[in-house]
Amino acid sequence: MMQLHLNQISAELPPQVHAAMITDGAGWHRAQALRIPDNITLIDIPPATPECNPAEKPWQYLKDNFLSHRLFATDEDILDACQHAWNSMLVFSYINLR
Repeated sequence: MMQLHLNQISAELPPQVHAAMITDGAGWHRAQALRIPDNITLIDIPPATPECNPAEKPWQYLKDNFLSHRLFATDEDILDACQHAWNSMLVFSYINLR
């Protein structure tokens, strides 16, 4: 799947554009069989540095603002809190991106 992902990104890039993609330590990001297209460079973040991984930022926001330091009585309460947090983040993002 990583190969298909890279191939699709590579094909969508305009000519003369080079993409830099941040990757974490997942094995499929650097599998030996992986052929990285010439117009893409993979940049590894150091191990144990979630603050460097852009994918971690939304989860940190959700934990900091909605989900930390709370007790939930039921599984349904957890799901409701997660849904509320996610929807709040989406609304916040939509308003700030306009």
